[in-house]
Amino acid sequence: MFVDQVTVEVQAGKGGDGMVAFRHEKFVPFGGPAGGDGGKGGSIIFYVDSGLRTLMDFRYQRHFKAKAGGNGQGKQMYGRGAEDVRLAVPAGTTVFDADTHEQIGDLTEPGATLVVARGGRGGRGNMHFVSPKNTAPEIAENGEPGQHRFVTLELKVLADVGLVGFPSVGKSTLLSVVTKAKPKIAAYQFTTLVPNLGMVQLPDGSDFVMADLPGLIEGASTGVGLGFQFLRHVERTRVILHLVEMDPDNGREPLTDYHQIRSELDTYDDTILSRPQLVVATKMDVPGAAERFAEFKAGLLAEGVPASHIYAISSITHDGVAQLMQHTAKALADAPVFTPKSRALQNATYQFAPQSDELSVTRDPDGTFILGGAKVERLFKMANLDHDDGAIRFARQLRGLGVDDALREAGAVTGDLVAIDDFTFEFVE
Repeated sequence: MFVDQVTVEVQAGKGGDGMVAFRHEKFVPFGGPAGGDGGKGGSIIFYVDSGLRTLMDFRYQRHFKAKAGGNGQGKQMYGRGAEDVRLAVPAGTTVFDADTHEQIGDLTEPGATLVVARGGRGGRGNMHFVSPKNTAPEIAENGEPGQHRFVTLELKVLADVGLVGFPSVGKSTLLSVVTKAKPKIAAYQFTTLVPNLGMVQLPDGSDFVMADLPGLIEGASTGVGLGFQFLRHVERTRVILHLVEMDPDNGREPLTDYHQIRSELDTYDDTILSRPQLVVATKMDVPGAAERFAEFKAGLLAEGVPASHIYAISSITHDGVAQLMQHTAKALADAPVFTPKSRALQNATYQFAPQSDELSVTRDPDGTFILGGAKVERLFKMANLDHDDGAIRFARQLRGLGVDDALREAGAVTGDLVAIDDFTFEFVE
């Protein structure tokens, strides 16, 4: 099964907690604080595996969680860092944030890696908090939380040459003739529902990857039919072979088909039509096809299409196929490398929440003041409140962020309850 789009949940590991410990050893009268730091939490990393062709591995497993780092130990021993979780994806995978649709990265080269959720750093042990005023601090940090997010993986096949055209114009048949690929071929529309790839090898030793892209229909660029699922795979191709059927009994007009497909490509991504494009008349073995091709070619020439870009072939008799492949290889050699536009980025509706680091104060119906903001929440999660020194340090950090002033402005008085996450304390002037 070909899977080219999937959304997964990733949770990086929390950093290990720092340790509050002291050296108590014979002959070491002034051992002092010796609490070690916690280890780093594991990250979630995507990497390109050249052996993969689809995102099938993510179809049934969509939740990935890295382990937390080890806690710090006494005698200044550090906690063990957790291993990263590495997830293989095929070349051509673009990664988006599922909530904002922002592109996180584009994995196209073999071995390329992308960190999508970074593990939290380990908390510091009390050996870091020694000062002249506090030579035996009972202060340590908890590990930083790991990043958590939902990401969308979108695969766009990496092919040098793409075959486009209406359904049943002969794309799969041509691919089967010039490569060793064995796509499904049948006499009905939408036989091909997924892209098929094949390697074309020419007698002169040159080769290139060709993709049979599923048949387009009018309105595909606006989502009609399978719409975007078809068009996204055209984005990375450098040369386009536009196949148009010459069968006089198919009930369609070749020049109209040609214009409709070009319109869909241009509507989806206006850079696609700037790439080298060869127009290929197919099914020339059908009676009456030659006359229809002559009329079609005259129409193209009148519109300014160079005669060198127009070809007539029969995949059944192989007439014209070898010449087409030779000219395709030449067009590919001269074609520039295009940077595809991402449709997900073009149509994204960005939802910019208020500055997450900003301090917010709200009040619930019970009268409890609720503190919010990424910085406040991060400080709370990393605060070790099991010791008085840690609680005093946390209170000092909150005061430094302006929490006391913000609570007074919100109407808080001594004795009112204040909550951060699931932790509640009394406000004292």
